[in-house]
Amino acid sequence: MIDRQTGVAGKLSTLDRFLPVWIAAAMVAGLLAGRWIPGLNTLLSAVAVDGISLPIALGLLVMMYPVLAKVRYDRLGTVTGDRRLLWPSLVLNWLIGPALMFALAWLLLPDLPEYRTGLIIVGLARCIAMVIIWNDLACGDREAAAVLVALNSVFQVIAFGLLGWFYLAVLPGWLGLPQADLAVSGWQIAKSVLIFLGIPLLAGYLTRRFGERAKGRTWYETRFLPKIGPAALYGLLFTIVVLFALQGEQITARPLDVVRIAVPLLIYFGLMWAGSYAFGRAVGLSYERTTTLAFTAAGNNFELAIAVAIATFGATSGQALAGVVGPLIEVPVLVALVYVSLALRPRFSPARVEATS
Repeated sequence: MIDRQTGVAGKLSTLDRFLPVWIAAAMVAGLLAGRWIPGLNTLLSAVAVDGISLPIALGLLVMMYPVLAKVRYDRLGTVTGDRRLLWPSLVLNWLIGPALMFALAWLLLPDLPEYRTGLIIVGLARCIAMVIIWNDLACGDREAAAVLVALNSVFQVIAFGLLGWFYLAVLPGWLGLPQADLAVSGWQIAKSVLIFLGIPLLAGYLTRRFGERAKGRTWYETRFLPKIGPAALYGLLFTIVVLFALQGEQITARPLDVVRIAVPLLIYFGLMWAGSYAFGRAVGLSYERTTTLAFTAAGNNFELAIAVAIATFGATSGQALAGVVGPLIEVPVLVALVYVSLALRPRFSPARVEATS
């Protein structure tokens, strides 16, 4: 993973330096495999965990564990006391993000109600998984990311169904627009959070606690973490291959529809990241916490969005396709923003950069 002391692209490992190449190759490999290998889709979907293919679930767990094992849990108190970070994060994630996606979906897809509904669902599903990877690659604050992801998880359980009802039924009714329904239970969302965040978070916490107790922090951070670190990117690449293999035929069969769905997603990711980054800089957050604020606001929980869309509207629905296109656009865009963030790092004063390193 990225060396947090240097944090510049020129000193990345070979694996990190060519990350966009590996991700592009994983996406292409998945799309081609799903399109050309008979029965692969059925095989990968045969066993599911909370509506998500078991291989994807395993990939996500492997991807998140090393990063959460790096978190210094004894420093979380410094994050929870930073109101400049916590309150803006909640506002960006649960007020601005869903509202922006709602507006973009209606402005750019007025004639495609299924895709429009799918995008609104994507906007409601705040990120609790891959954002941890993007934040770490961009040398963001790991402890802050852990806290913000935990907050998103709590709000996701409480607010997802309520916001779905508001943005798909209530608000369109007020505006004289066609309405839709979203059937999703709080328990379904809670299970997703417990599986995809709870398991790796608990594993990471226990690993650090018992590892430091047995060998000390120096051994843990200089010997153990470097050994497990690359597993996060291997898990990411594996997840991307499987995800796109599952949906390869659907994506490649409707390229023009994919383009229509991609446009509002591109605008959404760009605006959320840039706006959050500018806000963090304006209120005086350090580079690390500004980066964490930006990535946690821009990312979305595509696993939950796809599962909800499939459960409510069916696997072949337009809503499900919109959910699938989400990571197709999010992955390369946020990888590019990792490099943008690293390029912007020298603009922060050394004191502000070192404050949370």
